[in-house]
Parts: sequence; C-alpha cells; structure tokens
Amino acid sequence: MPVDVFAADEQRDRSVDLDRWMALARDVLVARGVKGEAEVSLLFVDEAAIAELNEQFLGRSGPTDVLAFPLEDDPVPGGRSPDLGGTGPGSEPSDEPLVLLGDVVICPAVAARNAVEHGAAEPDEMALLVVHGLLHLLGMDHEEEAEAERMEGLERELLGRFHLPATEPSSPPATEPSSPPATEPSSPPATEPSSPPATEPS
Repeated sequence: MPVDVFAADEQRDRSVDLDRWMALARDVLVARGVKGEAEVSLLFVDEAAIAELNEQFLGRSGPTDVLAFPLEDDPVPGGRSPDLGGTGPGSEPSDEPLVLLGDVVICPAVAARNAVEHGAAEPDEMALLVVHGLLHLLGMDHEEEAEAERMEGLERELLGRFHLPATEPSSPPATEPSSPPATEPSSPPATEPSSPPATEPS
C-alpha cells in the first residue's frame, strides 16, 4: 500500500499547489523508510489559525511558519471498516496496521515573508517547511546542536532529491514580518491536538 498524504488549503492569502506538496511529502516519507498503510496530513492555514495553535500549544504569541503534530499512539489495525482503518467499503482487508503519523500545519503567508527575508523563492521556502515538518513527525528535532546539524543536512539532501528549486526569489508581501517560529516537538492527536507541537525550520 502506498503512503497516503492528505492536504487541505484552509486559507486565501497565498496560492497553494496541493498536488505538488502532497507528492513531495510522499517522496520524503518513502525515502525515510515509511512503508505500508501510513497516513499524514498537510494543512495550510491563515495567520490567525496558526497563531491560535502557536499560543495554545507553545504559549507563544503571534503566527509562526510551521507546526508539527506527531502521533505516538499504537497503530490502528487494518481492516475493511472505516473505523478499523480500512479505505472504505469494498476495500481489501490488510494485514498491515494503519500508521497515523500526524499533521503538518503550514502558514503560507508567513512562508512568503520568510522567503523574502531569506532571499529565497516562495516555493523553495514552502518545500523546506513541508520537509521540516515531516521530519518532526518522524521523530527528529533540533534542540541540540548536533541534532540540528543532522536535521539541516537531511533537509538539504531530501530537497535536493525531490524538489526542483525555483529560479527567482519572492517579492516582498505587503505585511509585517512574523514572530520567531516555535520549536518544541510533541505528540498530540492529528485532528484534535492536545499537547505542544514541534515546529520551526532551522
């Protein structure tokens, strides 16, 4: 079974190519050894929504660029019933457990400002946030210098393999820069997170 990546664009500030980021996420997860029935969600939200999550789970004011909500629950058993992790009526039963990796929540408006500050193209900044959030779901963090260096190196490697860089940097959006991104990893549920998320690209 392929890795399932779901995406939803819940904001109107910036255009988001859902298919592109879903494909990138799938490539990254497979490259990192995720196999079988695994699910992850990419949610693109506005500044108000991510600021609320940032304050609720990290105690930090203002919007940030990316939050990751890993799941560390036991795998859901495979089966035909939707409640048992199946893909719907008529699907074949599976002997492999359904692994719910969690959610990556990204704010495209903040990403656009970051791209200007970093002298990068907006799609390149978005790609970095997708990869960064996924690595948090897979258990990586950047609290220690050695861990941060390893994570940054892996981000560069994965982006080099699966993301075609843009040719032009982004032009400045007409809004103020955001507050610094949050940093703490955690493990709340994917849909109703209940403890602080991991976040922030290095």
